Amino acid sequence: MSILTRDEIKKRLKSGDIIVDPLDEKNIGPASIDMHLDKTFRVFRGVRDIYHVDQNADFRDITKVVKIDDYILLQPGQMVHGLTIEKLTLSDNIAAFIEGRSSIGRLGLTAHITAGFIQPGISNKQVLEINNVGPVPLALHVGVAICQVIFVTTVGKAKYQGKYANQLSP
Repeated sequence: MSILTRDEIKKRLKSGDIIVDPLDEKNIGPASIDMHLDKTFRVFRGVRDIYHVDQNADFRDITKVVKIDDYILLQPGQMVHGLTIEKLTLSDNIAAFIEGRSSIGRLGLTAHITAGFIQPGISNKQVLEINNVGPVPLALHVGVAICQVIFVTTVGKAKYQGKYANQLSP
């Protein structure tokens, strides 16, 4: 497994092993590509009952999808599922990791909590588990560069075909 640098990312974009749609080349960094926040979010409903986490647990039971035009306000301790504007498609020998950007993290904002791995062969928008861990309410604006994707080569080939393979909604 090796992390791809800017020149290698550009080669893989040209060959079609990595597709980012839409892509602005100014978002390609030394070893990652910045991705931006879409206007669709999944927020928690005002449920106060205990929700049992077992094999049948489904996040849709306690959340709802909302669309915003400008920004969504995240209170301290609040979490939402966000979505990248960009759709990411990977060949069967490329995987990736979502990481926060330091400029966002310094505000007390995490771009993802636990699900930062992107499987080989995926073709979807990336769902982000965004959490305000700081003490200040934060207004998240549509289009902000919220995270970066780091690409790695795999040993062997694989293709993710699980329940989130073609997601376009948080």
